[in-house]
Amino acid sequence: MNRKRRTRQHVIADLSFNHIERFIFRCTYSAERIRSDYGIDLSIFTYDSNGAIENGSIGVQLKATDSIKLNKDGSEIHFSVETSYLESWLDEPMPVMLVVYAAKNDVAYWLYVQKYFESIPAFDLAQMGSTVTVHISIADIVNEEAVTQFAAFKQTILDQVQGVIRHA
Repeated sequence: MNRKRRTRQHVIADLSFNHIERFIFRCTYSAERIRSDYGIDLSIFTYDSNGAIENGSIGVQLKATDSIKLNKDGSEIHFSVETSYLESWLDEPMPVMLVVYAAKNDVAYWLYVQKYFESIPAFDLAQMGSTVTVHISIADIVNEEAVTQFAAFKQTILDQVQGVIRHA
């Protein structure tokens, strides 16, 4: 028989969703999986203390792997992303989080994509090849505190937009 097979990559991809969703739900937020993958796998929606939905959302691109690549001192993960995804993420007004799930250790690391590239002087996407390697601190672990921080990043952007509208 030549049946379709569930590969290890399929299993760890599902585990990556499960891993981050648990923390999102514990923060009383919700997560919507995106069916068609064009660079965002999951949207996080936040709610106020009364349970009312808040404006905006947080985009998440999940990458699951059995083998993470660390720098020499073990303080950072090196991960390659396609520039086609990166171009879309950098144009997105709401925060985009790249989450790399290390399946063997059952831990996920995050990177706030727009903030990361804003911190690189003279970064020019047009000068990049088909992939760009990012460096993710191993201290940036996905947990409830991180998800709460994602919500704060979103709120900062909304505050800036509302400030611009009020002053216009």
